[in-house]
Amino acid sequence: MTALGDRLIRRIAATGPITLADYMADCLLDPRDGYYATRDPLGAAGDFTTAPEISQMFGELVGLALAQSWLSQGAPAAFTLAELGPGRGTLMADILRATRAVPGFHAAARVVLVEASPVLRGRQAETLAGVRALAWCDSADDLPDAPLWLVANEFFDALPVRQFQRVGDIWRERQVGVAEGRLVLGLGGPVALPELAARMGDTADGGIVEIRPAAQAVMQAVAARIARHGGAALVIDYGDWGSLGDTFQAVEGHAPADPLAAPGQADLTAHVDFAALAAAAQGLDASPMTPQGVFLERLGITPRAQQLARGMTGSALEAHVAAHRRLTHPQEMGTLFKAIGFVPKGADPLPGLQE
Repeated sequence: MTALGDRLIRRIAATGPITLADYMADCLLDPRDGYYATRDPLGAAGDFTTAPEISQMFGELVGLALAQSWLSQGAPAAFTLAELGPGRGTLMADILRATRAVPGFHAAARVVLVEASPVLRGRQAETLAGVRALAWCDSADDLPDAPLWLVANEFFDALPVRQFQRVGDIWRERQVGVAEGRLVLGLGGPVALPELAARMGDTADGGIVEIRPAAQAVMQAVAARIARHGGAALVIDYGDWGSLGDTFQAVEGHAPADPLAAPGQADLTAHVDFAALAAAAQGLDASPMTPQGVFLERLGITPRAQQLARGMTGSALEAHVAAHRRLTHPQEMGTLFKAIGFVPKGADPLPGLQE
C-alpha cells in the first residue's frame, strides 16, 4: 500500500467510508502524494498518451478550427485562448504554431492555462517558453471575464465522479471503505437526488449511474463567459451521450490497473457524460456529439497527413501512418473519443462539428 493509501485507510477507519468522488480527488490531487501533484504522467515513461502527444496534426487542426470560429465572430481585438488540463503544453504549442499566419489572432490572444499541478506547470512553461501573454490559473472560475476560445482535451474524464447503484426502488451511493486492512468498494444508505429522479426508468436493478458535479461547475463557468462576451468551447474526451454504467478505471504503465490498489500511483478516470456537459452549458448552442475520427476528417486530417508524409521514409513514415490511424480509426481513438462544441446562441458552430 502507498503512503497515501495508508492515510486513507486510517481516515476511513476513524470517520467512516468516503464517496468515490472524494477518493478520486485525494488520489489525483493530494498536494503531497497525489498522482498529478507528483509526476508527469504522459508519454512512454508515464502511464498514458494523449492525442496531442501522438501527432502534431491533432493540435494543428484544433487550432485552425478555433481561429476560424474567432474570425466568424468578428475577430475580437482581445480574447482569452485557454486550455483546461494542458498536460505538457503540447496541444497549445501546436495551436499557436498552426495559427501564426492568421492575421491578428496572436496579437489579440492572451493564453491562459488552467492547471493545478505544479509539476505539469513546469513542463508547460518549458514547452511554451517565449509565448507572449502566458498565464496560469487554478480553476475555470479564475478565467478572465472576456471573450473566450477554449479547448479541453481529456480533461473532464479525470474529474471525480459519484456513483449510484439502483437497489430495487432506491438508490445507494458507492463508497470506498476498509475491510481486512484493504480499501474496498461498498454501498452507503439510501439517497435521493434530483439528478437520479429520471434514471430509475432507464436503469436496471443493480445498474450504476455516474454523476460528475465538478464537470457541471466547470462548464457553467466557461459557458457564462462565452454567453456574455462571445467565444467557443471545444471538448474532446472519451465517453458518450449519457451515463452508461460503471466506467471507473485506473491506468498504470499504459495498462489497466486496480483503482484501489495503489492510491496516488495510477491515473483514475471515468467516461464523460456529454449530455450532462450540454445541459450545464446554459445559454449556449451545443453541436452534435461527433466521433473524434469524423471530426478530424472533416477538418482535413488526411490531406494534412499526406502533406507531412512527403519526404518521409522508413520508420518515420511508419510512425506517421500509425499516428493517423490511431487518431481516426474506429477501432482506436476514432470512435471511443468524441468531440462537442459550444458557441453563443445563433453563432456559427465550430468547424468540423456542423450538422
